[in-house]
Amino acid sequence: MPKASVKVMLSYNYCHFEVALSSDQEMTLKEINEMRKDAQKLANHAIEQYRTAKMYADVAMYRSPESLKAEAGRICTEVPEAERNPAQKAIVKLVEEENYRGRYGYDDEDEF
Repeated sequence: MPKASVKVMLSYNYCHFEVALSSDQEMTLKEINEMRKDAQKLANHAIEQYRTAKMYADVAMYRSPESLKAEAGRICTEVPEAERNPAQKAIVKLVEEENYRGRYGYDDEDEF
């Protein structure tokens, strides 16, 4: 029987999710199909995580920038990264992205 690799790619909300699994062991077609199903389950789980994080980020957008920065600072100092819930991860990510965008300071009124 063949060695196998499977890849599942999904698009959701203009984001792409890809899971690739492989094995260097000899596998039956049934085992390969089970590996494909596992890859699909992982991709579906990634989309669910994305949807949850997006929901929390959308809610956080209605808070003031100052309160978000303060909350993100508290989360970063008090909550280990592995123990953060989706809402906490979304707040930290939102503040990090805003800080990243602010680094370049483009002036949209520049003439070329």
